[in-house]
Amino acid sequence: MKIRLKQEEEEEGVVTEALLDSGATGMVMSEEFARRHKFRRTKLERPVYVRNVDGTLNYAGPIVDTVEVEIFFKGHKEKTLIDVIREQKWSVILGMLWLGYHNPEIDWKTEEVNMTRCPDKCGKKWKTGRQTKPGWKKWEEREKKKERRKPTIEGVRMIERIREEKEDEEEDFIELRATEEMVP
Repeated sequence: MKIRLKQEEEEEGVVTEALLDSGATGMVMSEEFARRHKFRRTKLERPVYVRNVDGTLNYAGPIVDTVEVEIFFKGHKEKTLIDVIREQKWSVILGMLWLGYHNPEIDWKTEEVNMTRCPDKCGKKWKTGRQTKPGWKKWEEREKKKERRKPTIEGVRMIERIREEKEDEEEDFIELRATEEMVP
């Protein structure tokens, strides 16, 4: 899907093709794309190691930078952080954090993506045919209740990093115990 990305002082930003990927956990931007378009990066306090589907560490190395951008798509607008990753084919990948938070309506046959179920924080709240049907007010109230229970993208990201740190600590502990058992 085509999106526009811009940083705070920019007027226009850049339009690019983003990949919606339910197999990816977070949101990433290729290092080459960030460099080519001169996105200002912020160093992370510590690297985030990326794991492949099979559980092995990604050969491109850890994520060490992030960029703060505004994403624009068909009236949808949000300010967010996107991790920068090396050796990435796609300029931007929007993974499960983004998909779960925004819950877009996707028509896989026509490849149409509509942001009809976005949280109010995102900017434009779309009006659809749903508002003309009986019971839409009750539906909207249920959606608002669900929305209040949803964690923010930053909250989900923090939980994911804590999980990764715990996994790393457990692996280190297992390696340490194995080394201690080998030493007489």
